[in-house]
Amino acid sequence: MPDVESSERRVMLGNEAMARGLLEAGCQVLCSYPGTPSSEILPAFVQLKREHDIDAYAEWSVNEKVAFDNAYAAALTGKRAACCMKQVGLNVACDSLMSAAYLGCAGGFVIISCDDPGPHSSQTEQDTRLMSLFAKVPAFDPSTPEEAIRMIARAFELSEAKQLPVIVRPAIRVCHAKQDIVQTPLASRPRRADFQKDPRRWAATPKFRYVLHEELNRKLAQVVDEPQWADGFNVQPIPDGEHCPAGIIAGGVPFVVVRDILDDAGVGLVPMMKVGMPNPYPRALLREFCERCDKVLVVEETGAFLELILESRPGVCGRNTGHVPQEGELVPELLYRILSRFLDESLGQPLAQSIDPSLLKLLEEVKPAPRRPTLCPGCPHRPAFFAIRRRFPKAIFTSDIGCYTLGLNLGAVDTVLDMGAGVTMASGFYQAYHQDGKDRPIVATIGDSTFYHSGTAALMNAVYNRARMLLVILDNKTTAMTGMQPTPGLGIRADGSAGGCIPLERVVRGCGVETVLTHDPYDVSGFSAALAEAEEAVEREGVAVLISEHPCIIAYRDQLEPKRMNITDACDGCLLCVKRFECPAFEPIPGEKKVRIREALCAGCGVCVQICPRGAIEAA
Repeated sequence: MPDVESSERRVMLGNEAMARGLLEAGCQVLCSYPGTPSSEILPAFVQLKREHDIDAYAEWSVNEKVAFDNAYAAALTGKRAACCMKQVGLNVACDSLMSAAYLGCAGGFVIISCDDPGPHSSQTEQDTRLMSLFAKVPAFDPSTPEEAIRMIARAFELSEAKQLPVIVRPAIRVCHAKQDIVQTPLASRPRRADFQKDPRRWAATPKFRYVLHEELNRKLAQVVDEPQWADGFNVQPIPDGEHCPAGIIAGGVPFVVVRDILDDAGVGLVPMMKVGMPNPYPRALLREFCERCDKVLVVEETGAFLELILESRPGVCGRNTGHVPQEGELVPELLYRILSRFLDESLGQPLAQSIDPSLLKLLEEVKPAPRRPTLCPGCPHRPAFFAIRRRFPKAIFTSDIGCYTLGLNLGAVDTVLDMGAGVTMASGFYQAYHQDGKDRPIVATIGDSTFYHSGTAALMNAVYNRARMLLVILDNKTTAMTGMQPTPGLGIRADGSAGGCIPLERVVRGCGVETVLTHDPYDVSGFSAALAEAEEAVEREGVAVLISEHPCIIAYRDQLEPKRMNITDACDGCLLCVKRFECPAFEPIPGEKKVRIREALCAGCGVCVQICPRGAIEAA
């Protein structure tokens, strides 16, 4: 370990710290698909390798399975490699994960899967610890950015020692926390690629997979028996012979929050067991802790992972006993109430109210009214959805994961399942109605990055099975929702260098679609005409595609030529601009049948001039 007193320290975002941890551990290959809360890891990795002139490769892959497979191949050559993604992204890579657990690896292979308790920007609150149990892959659960760095190093060591993939699972409050981190020297640790052919292992048939499964189970048993892997991360604090009326088991972010709450409250009588390496689960340590406590509270996010292991033991409480909610993030104020109840039941000593009741009342009074999320002012998706809804008022609207999910506010999104499902569900709806001898107009929307991620197979399937649908690809020239990462359509790689450019139209035609139109949604009348042309093509051909092409207003702000918008006396307060077009720059004037423009929000795109039925908006 470096001399902390003499080493340089720097405040870093958790994801930046993990990027540094990867380089400190000698990671030579990092592959990722962006997704909050993991998006900042790869850009920080690229920046650090440049600053320190480190020979390392980084790529934005087209989806998480591709990222996993590319990094895994590097690990088979003996290099240290990693892939990172958000927790639902691991679903996309799950097929590879399950198989890689059996096959193992040669060099170190680490999967960073960032969980999103809440959820703040995800379809689910799923718990990667449970995925690690399902896949039979060791997992680490960091509580802080600094601990994540140490766990990444340990994960690589474990991976190489046992030739196993290893998961590091930081939750969003680790990813987006900030902490001062010791800046240890970074330097290249080159390893030459040396793939040792062994088809019975790397291309194992089912007979040999059985043998590999036996080997995997032996490896996991060895990890349990070798305390060095969990040393410092799994801590059972009660000495032999001692007994306590109450104890707490926690890991990840909840561990540090509970510790801080108890420290602030001066409650030193409650021992806490820390579980930083939950899989293979520390059965012996957990058993010892529970045997030395009359009652045990399990605090974990987001599933009941540890609690499931302990459920048969008396005195254990948590999610399954109603002491901890079954869903949602364990924020400090919620944990405070959970701990107070548990301490009252077990010790007769609830936590004192830490906040002045008058302050709580004041906070409640000034609490802002909730405001639903909406597309940015000037977002090109808004006029596209507006035109779609106007052209197809009775259609079924299937959509996907991205900024454009907010098309639901404009009445043009009916379903959102997962990435690529905007296309597959449109095809499924068609087949369900067609089976009944009925035809419903179906319009699917999907973003450009999402289409590259998982739309191509879905579109080929729709064409192959003769579905009847219109697909609108909302091409804003970036992966907007997760941080403006480039797409294959731009031909820009993760480090900014030139890559192969793969135009959307070429990919769509390669999927078998004959009619592929492109139009700028800022031209509302022209875009509406393109929708009509695409509708005719659907009648002839079954599937037609319209590419709605306009750069993201945030990523390409310098390309916008803003106009100053004015409201004339022709405005009669119909509120179409507020309710149907839903531009946040417009608001009703109280007591008047008229709207006004909030200039601080107006992007000056001028699209509103085209949609106002009274012609009451003009550009200065």
